[in-house]
Order: sequence, then structure tokens, then C-alpha cells
Amino acid sequence: MIDEFPEHVLDVPLDQVEEAVRKAAAAEITPRFRQLADEEILEKNGPHDLVTVADRAAEAHLTASLTALLPGSVVVGEEAVHADPAVYDALRGDAPVWIVDPVDGTRQFVHGDPGFCTLVALALHGELLASWTFAPALDEFAVAVKGGGALLDGQPLRSGAPAPGAVLEVATSHPDYTTPDEKRALLGLVTEGVRPRPCGSAGLEYLAVARGALDATAFSWEFAWDHAAGLLLVTEAGGTHTTVAGEPFRITGGNALPFTAARDTATAERIRALLGGQ
Repeated sequence: MIDEFPEHVLDVPLDQVEEAVRKAAAAEITPRFRQLADEEILEKNGPHDLVTVADRAAEAHLTASLTALLPGSVVVGEEAVHADPAVYDALRGDAPVWIVDPVDGTRQFVHGDPGFCTLVALALHGELLASWTFAPALDEFAVAVKGGGALLDGQPLRSGAPAPGAVLEVATSHPDYTTPDEKRALLGLVTEGVRPRPCGSAGLEYLAVARGALDATAFSWEFAWDHAAGLLLVTEAGGTHTTVAGEPFRITGGNALPFTAARDTATAERIRALLGGQ
């Protein structure tokens, strides 16, 4: 259970955050799954960048509930930043920040695929303190706390390491969302001993790494709401992450891309080298 973690983070009861995430999903996401009308699905920046009424309603629900749990905190949510890019600057401010992706994997959600999730992370001064990953259609809930480990449905998560000589399974930025330069960088993974594939929900790919079902990710974008929750989950499960510059990924931005999150250091270094790292 969540209360097995040694302490609360910033005086926020972790079980109350889980309850808030579950309530938002139950109220705004699950009732709309496979029930969306055409007019409830909109394009933001093109045909591959979708938003639904569920995304917006769930983010509003979480914004209200999470800031009530931690007075003085702020929310950096995907939909809020789309409406006002200046909201993103809060990641570099002095207030505690809830980083929210209400429906990670909106394309899957729109197509009735259960491979979507809600992502929440808590950060202060750019440091990740806790994260929550909830896949309501799969009934899976993962939690991580800095220095306290990671749990999936109450059971400890361990990323482990790939078997010696095994082909590495790597989820990469989806071609629909990559530039020509990013595609060229990711081509480094097309080599013997590595099996790259386009990613689905980033949050669920990170969960797969944390549970040892996927060896690594290789992503070429840095929006914090896609990565924050999963990076802490992987780290607390025993994995690691690095940019091509050999530095940990920073949620505040300015990273050398692409970057990888992997089950262990050896895998991370191998992927980094293949991506062009020095």
C-alpha cells in the first residue's frame, strides 16, 4: 500500500493524492472512454495532436483537488500550457509544482485503446519528489517517492537488467511526432541487438521499463508532463536516465536530445552511444 512509504512529501498525504487522481479519472475520463462524440475531439497543432473534453475536464478537476491538498502549490498541465505557454515557467519558480498530463496517450483514448493513463508528479525547484501513474482502463496504479521506492498496485517495482546478450527492446518517439533530424538521430538504434519500435503512451512505456517489461526508451521531446512521473518511477525502481550529453534529464528543460530512460546503467549507456552521445 502507499502508506508503506516512509514519509509524506511536503506534508501531502500520498494516499490523498492517489484518491484525487482516481476521482478525476472516474468523474471525467472513464465515463467518456469509447463514448466520445466527434465534436468532443479537437486538433491542437495538427491531426496527430488531439485533445478531448476528457483531457480538459480531468485537468481542471485535478488542478482544483491537488492545489487544495497543498496550499501555495501550482499546476503545470498540458492543456493549461497550450492555452498559455507562460504557465510552463512555474517549473523554474519557488512554489511546489504539480505536473499533470490528464490523458497521456490521447490518440489511444480516442481510438478506444486502453493504453492511456493519467500522470501526476510533484516537484520543487526542478527536483522530482513523487509521482503517480494511473491507467484506469487497465486498472493499474503506480506510485514513486524520491528515496522511497516505487510500487505498482501495492507491490514493489524492480526494473532489473536485460539478460546478457538479449536483444534490447526500445520504445522510441513516434514517427508522427518527429522532425527529420530527430528521425536521423533515432536511426542509430536500427542496429544488431536492438529492436526499436514507436512508443504509445509515454507514461505506460516508462512503467514498462520500471517493471522490466521494456529495456529502454529513446525520446526526442522534453515536455515535462510526458516525462516527469515516469522518470521518477524508473529511477526509484532501480533504473536510470541520461541525455546524449551524458547528463540526467532536467524537467526544467534545456536538455541535449534525444535522451533515454533504461532498466540499468549499462543499457542507458549503450542507448546513449547509439543515439550519438559522446
